Amino acid sequence: MKFPENFLWGGATAANQLEGGYDLDGRGLSVDDALPGGKQRMAIIAGPNFDWTIDEQQYVYPNHQGIDFYHHYKKDIALFAEMGFKAYRFSISWSRIFPQGDEQEPNEAGLQFYDLVITECVKHHIQPVITLSHYEMPLYLAKHYGGWKNKQLIGFFKHYAETVIKRYSDRVHYWLTFNEINSAAHFPVLSQGLIQQNGANEPRNIFQAWHNQFVASAYAVKAAHEANPDAQVGNMIIYATSYAYDADPINQLANLKHNQAFNFYCADVQVRGHYPSYAPALFKENGFTESDLDRTSDELALLAKYHVDFISFSYYMSSAIDATGRVTENISGNLMGGVKNPFLSASEWGWQIDPTGLRIALNELNDRYQVPLFIVENGLGARDTVQADGQIHDDYRINYLRAHIKAIQDALADGVNIIGYTPWGCIDLVSASTGEMSKRYGFIYVDLDDQGRGTLKRTRKDSFYWYQKVITTNGETL
Repeated sequence: MKFPENFLWGGATAANQLEGGYDLDGRGLSVDDALPGGKQRMAIIAGPNFDWTIDEQQYVYPNHQGIDFYHHYKKDIALFAEMGFKAYRFSISWSRIFPQGDEQEPNEAGLQFYDLVITECVKHHIQPVITLSHYEMPLYLAKHYGGWKNKQLIGFFKHYAETVIKRYSDRVHYWLTFNEINSAAHFPVLSQGLIQQNGANEPRNIFQAWHNQFVASAYAVKAAHEANPDAQVGNMIIYATSYAYDADPINQLANLKHNQAFNFYCADVQVRGHYPSYAPALFKENGFTESDLDRTSDELALLAKYHVDFISFSYYMSSAIDATGRVTENISGNLMGGVKNPFLSASEWGWQIDPTGLRIALNELNDRYQVPLFIVENGLGARDTVQADGQIHDDYRINYLRAHIKAIQDALADGVNIIGYTPWGCIDLVSASTGEMSKRYGFIYVDLDDQGRGTLKRTRKDSFYWYQKVITTNGETL
């Protein structure tokens, strides 16, 4: 099955993981700036003592430097162009535009930086695919407003979205609203600014924050369509194909419930424009009722009118569900885990590798929603070794990506409407889950270690040349 002629091959990054320049040119702090690096990152920020304090005596903060894309963007985008990228998915740092998040006037220096990045993409015939909020809300909004459970954030985000969409709509045709919005089901710190101290342990807060984000997303859809009728706006979710561990009806039902609560809930609202029929039962299972949520008739009407145009999603792994307690071996994953699937291997970080699961995901999403699909994250986090001659041989990454691209081909043959593929971390960057540089995804190696030491030199890996050929042949040569 051939890929469509206009298929958007490319790569994906996030501002908080590569930009650096965290305190330059008027930028304010983001929630990600307060997250320490290291394997205990998630445990620390999920703990009861975490209060957004930046303690540089005790921790390292690799996101502050990233890979210094802020000063290397021209060279990096030129490398993307050399690979043949048709699209580059990146995010705008909200706190670079509105340092606290609640200002009326934007930071012009921040707007000018993204002008330069977008112009550089267009110069190389690369479509910018911009995420408005990728785990980097202004820290001030989390500390002083309590994060997304506060409805005031709807207005702040609306103003931010309208500002950047109006500024860049002549050159940007693809927008994503909230990155991996459903991740808050397991870890609301990154996407909602909720920690234990401001209500992360109370499910009602998470669902209220989701509602507020749904409304804010609808305002972004409205702004984009008014600025450019040809603009396309997508939501963005984690999709982890989920299997019942066995044929036990208890596990089959548990898997159905899991899919509703995690894989489908946010997409159902953002794509269909209304809350799903199972929502009241889901609320009850989480200890509250519909009347406990602050939702107005005007907001619900807005959701119905300004639903998204396409679904974008990350796919790294699948999960298995056991509700019987008979299976005791668990695995980790992209902010969520499950029981170990005996039929799958896993990465060094425990993420189960399942390319067939991507084909299943594409079919499930296509059948449920009947809108275009865009795979905006996929990849293998692995340690790379620089050889004595400077080369990086990463066949393990090539094998992973080849198998997943083949799964996309198979889904196209199944009749699925897929518009693009942008593998995650197309250039090495700071890992979101661990804050490490050693967990690398990129086609381009960046000389930095986990403590931020190194030359920042960029080096093409073997996968760089492999992906270049994939794009050149439009997927015919894998």
